Amino acid sequence: MTKTVIFDMDGVIVDTEPVHHYAYHEHYKELNIPVTPELFATFTGQSTKNVYQILKDKFDLSEDVNDLVLRKRAIFNEAFDTKPDLELIPGVEQLIKDLHANGFELVLASSASKSTIDRVFNRFNLNQYFKAKVSGEDFPKSKPDPAIFIHAASLANSTKDECIVIEDSTNGIEAAVRAEIKVLGYVSQNTKRQDLSKANWICEDFHAIDAKYIQQLN
Repeated sequence: MTKTVIFDMDGVIVDTEPVHHYAYHEHYKELNIPVTPELFATFTGQSTKNVYQILKDKFDLSEDVNDLVLRKRAIFNEAFDTKPDLELIPGVEQLIKDLHANGFELVLASSASKSTIDRVFNRFNLNQYFKAKVSGEDFPKSKPDPAIFIHAASLANSTKDECIVIEDSTNGIEAAVRAEIKVLGYVSQNTKRQDLSKANWICEDFHAIDAKYIQQLN
């Protein structure tokens, strides 16, 4: 029986993918590097630091990785703060509230930075529902490395067998599989290039599931 739900954030809780896409590509223009859609798709689920380490190695960039991260984050923050139509993924707020009301533990495990997580959670008043929030910036490797999910599960009062992950990316689902935690794959409109085939279950609409549905997953 499921007792703890570990949520990814980007593409699962909030639709920040277009803002990230904008920030990354504005920065790529500044750096004058040709990042193809195919290469960009492989970055989904990875931390910003890991993305820029890959780009630094691939394009022989002279800038320090931390400086690259800070510049991209500045572009993102400006876009995030000025984007009035940024919304939660349809149905996810209702699902979060229903899970919380029915006694589920909720933990966030996102590749996003702590500052981005806090911006989202403060903007949409989500802190009250989550026991813990884990950021990918605290780990040397990004998803598909399982460390973030192993740590998130360790913060729960339940066993790994009583946890499930909700993810929308190939890297995120692979990380959950490697962590030996069952995973519900969410078909996000902004991650159509992602392979969700390793997920234990697939959801295309959060309105179609609730606490009762999650509880019976095993």
